[in-house]
Amino acid sequence: MNSRAFTTSLILALVAVLMIYSYISSRETELISEYGNMTPVVVAREDIKELEIIDDRKVRLENVPAKFQMPGHFKRVEDLYNTIASIPIKKGEQITQPRVTYPGAQSGLARQISIGKRAISIPVNESQAVSRLLKPGDRVDILAAVDYASGKVERRKMKTVLQDVLVLSTGLSVTNAVPLINMKNENDTRQMKLNSYTNYSTITLELTPFEVQKILFLQSSSGGTIYFSLRNNDDKTIERISATRLYDVLGEDAAEAKTYFAEQAARETKRVGGP
Repeated sequence: MNSRAFTTSLILALVAVLMIYSYISSRETELISEYGNMTPVVVAREDIKELEIIDDRKVRLENVPAKFQMPGHFKRVEDLYNTIASIPIKKGEQITQPRVTYPGAQSGLARQISIGKRAISIPVNESQAVSRLLKPGDRVDILAAVDYASGKVERRKMKTVLQDVLVLSTGLSVTNAVPLINMKNENDTRQMKLNSYTNYSTITLELTPFEVQKILFLQSSSGGTIYFSLRNNDDKTIERISATRLYDVLGEDAAEAKTYFAEQAARETKRVGGP
């Protein structure tokens, strides 16, 4: 091998490397001057829904040029523990202060009620609330026994009063698991166990103002017993359902019951009117 040619090639290679390094350094200096140094920001690791609690499983750090930092960005994941997304945040988007809020009045139940609707809570037990398996976000039909004849069973009716009603909360467990109390540390959310909370005695429904009046009327005039039947969330069909009476339940034996009640009524009329 020609040593002079090898030496020349080596020198040329070194010069080329130095030139490339010099270009990269120069270009890097220009980019830093134009866009700023790389600094960490917190971005969404996955899509985050509105009113969803943010924790370290949903966010991560990513280095971006200072010029691309969004106003109000976060530099530490810890600063976002137990905050709540004010709006939907897409995967990869920077999380900024206007996009999050903290548990409190603005993140409680009132924010989740549709405009024009109202929330009303109804006391329930296991037989009324599908063994307390109802959960926030479910849809239910509401049934009640209507007694308009002073306890006469033949005049009593079971009526489906409302259909496809949204359950906002069961006890203190709220739709989207938004906490109703201020939390001081990251462990509070886990301690509350919002997604598995079933020991409740009330459910809160979203109704129109007129529907609220219907429910309050039933509670005050029919013994307060209201029942809920769970339906598929995708089933939006409103059925035409007639009220169920004693004779509907008896079916083919209804004639016998009608005869019995007619005889009773005749005896009562005779007793009151005399011979």
